[in-house]
Amino acid sequence: MRSRPSPDPRVDAALLNARPCVLWFDDLERPIPNESLRGSLRADLVVVGGGYTGLWSALRAKERDPDLDVVLLEADVCGGEASGRNGGFCSASLTHGFANGIARWPREMPAVLRLGRENLAGIENTISAYGIDCGFEPTGELDVATAPYQVEGLVEAEQAMSAAGCKVTLLDQSEVRAEVHSPTYLAGLFDPEVAIVDPARLVWGLRGACLDLGVRICEESPVRSVREGEFRRIAVGTDRGAVQARRVILATNAKPVLRRLRLYTVPVYDYALATEPLSAEQLASVGWANRQGVGDSGNLFHYCRLTRENRIVWGGYDAIYPYASRTHPKRDQRPATFAALSRHFFETFPQLAGLRFTHRWGGVIDTCTRFCAFYGVVKDRRVAYAAGFTGLGVGSSRFAADVMLDLLSHRATERTELEMVRRRPMPFPPEPLRYLGIELTRRSLARADARQGKRNLWLMAMDKLGLGFDS
Repeated sequence: MRSRPSPDPRVDAALLNARPCVLWFDDLERPIPNESLRGSLRADLVVVGGGYTGLWSALRAKERDPDLDVVLLEADVCGGEASGRNGGFCSASLTHGFANGIARWPREMPAVLRLGRENLAGIENTISAYGIDCGFEPTGELDVATAPYQVEGLVEAEQAMSAAGCKVTLLDQSEVRAEVHSPTYLAGLFDPEVAIVDPARLVWGLRGACLDLGVRICEESPVRSVREGEFRRIAVGTDRGAVQARRVILATNAKPVLRRLRLYTVPVYDYALATEPLSAEQLASVGWANRQGVGDSGNLFHYCRLTRENRIVWGGYDAIYPYASRTHPKRDQRPATFAALSRHFFETFPQLAGLRFTHRWGGVIDTCTRFCAFYGVVKDRRVAYAAGFTGLGVGSSRFAADVMLDLLSHRATERTELEMVRRRPMPFPPEPLRYLGIELTRRSLARADARQGKRNLWLMAMDKLGLGFDS
């Protein structure tokens, strides 16, 4: 159980000089944006969105057919939203974790697990083939228990995952603390099928690969309309131009272009901090020789990882939904959340007292009621979309790109035949029920964390319906 908020000068001092910007963007090698779209273009395929999903879609389309004319339109700069500011956990999971997948699609899980492993291998191969310098480290991830009830959950998870052929390892208290020295860690479950990356540099590397293959990328080109065009083409309009294309991929996630997608996703604010680089002595005090990504098992969970400079990126916990899905840049900075994250950090690593945070940031991701991506096509199967990644899109976005390209090809594949691809999640209710339901769920999850995992009637009802709220 986390301590109650209280004034702590050490916490305040740690945040005092933290810059309100994303660590990953604070990089001298950040590319110069391409020019925005001006005038009219024609293309075979238009990709809307320059995050992971859009860039993978453009890249995979050119790899399938080098002669395909592809235009990518990005509202800001490539990676300027969730793809460039996440924790950089690149997982083989396509279902936001094993438990979520096995609960929803038990018969398909053997195939989904295999496809996820193949997808992660494909990401690593692409990074190698195009020489993408993104610090890809196949370190695996530790899911750690910080409360006794979570230890039982890890034991059950290990049994279920091992039975399904996952090569996970259960660690007791002494074993997990030998890996990462924290007095709060009671047990751990190690999953080797996770890598960590510098998320922005992965974006920039994919962007560069797309440009090298001939993809035309127009940044600072927000799409305002997707409608029927001339000669059975789709017209994609921006403020200063338009592209007529035979096929369109929508990869905008938390900021959907199609009105219908606003029923199925909601924006959620996620926040993170980054420390100054650890000295050799500080790093020795936390161990972490194997550099795994780490996430705790709470409902309101934290994640952390080491960067190439041996900073610690520490994020999660709060998942804030704005009423009526109203997002605004001012919400990217939330002092109360940063203070809570700072306090939790030093509870987890008390030996690092005196360490300072250099960066603090936040922004929206999208989530849906099933916690993982869903897919679809509209306009006579000429427009495909994927959305709802719920914070685990670094790896699964490549799979989503292949799904959308398969759907646009009008041919059945193993991917398109999956129930998880063919069916959409349950939509969120309209406001104010949406906000009230999400807030009730969020507060109930926090209460469950404080009561050794005991779920109230609301959460039990949500469990039975297969619904929830997550980040």
